[in-house]
Amino acid sequence: MSKPLSPQELHNLAMNHVGKDLENRGFEFVAINSQLKKHPQFVCIDKNSQYYFVIVKAVLLPDNPNNYDVIWMETFKKHARDKNAKVLYAGVGLGNPNGESLPVYLNQEYLIEYNGIQVIETNLN
Repeated sequence: MSKPLSPQELHNLAMNHVGKDLENRGFEFVAINSQLKKHPQFVCIDKNSQYYFVIVKAVLLPDNPNNYDVIWMETFKKHARDKNAKVLYAGVGLGNPNGESLPVYLNQEYLIEYNGIQVIETNLN
C-alpha cells in the first residue's frame, strides 16, 4: 500500500520541477533551501551575475498555485531590494488523477499544474 506524501514531500516534489526549469533556463544555483516555509528556496544567478530569490509554493489541486500572499510578498520584496536581488515566484499545483479528495501518493502518478516562473516586481508600490 502506498503512503500519502507529507507536506514536506509535496514541497520537495514541487522544488524538483522548478529546479529543472531554472536549470533549463540557464540559472546557476548559489543556495538551495528545501525546508518548508523557509524562503527563498533557491538563490540563483544568471549569466550577467544578477541574483534571483526564487519562492516555490506547492498546493493541492484544485487550489490555484499562482496565488500568493500579497502582504507577505511585500516584506520579502523589501528583503530582495536590500540584497539587490530580483524575485521569482513558482507555484506548483499537485493532485491525484483519481480525484481531488484523494492525496498524492509516493511512487504513483500525479497531476501537476505549473505555469512557469513569474517575475515579481520589486519596485515600491
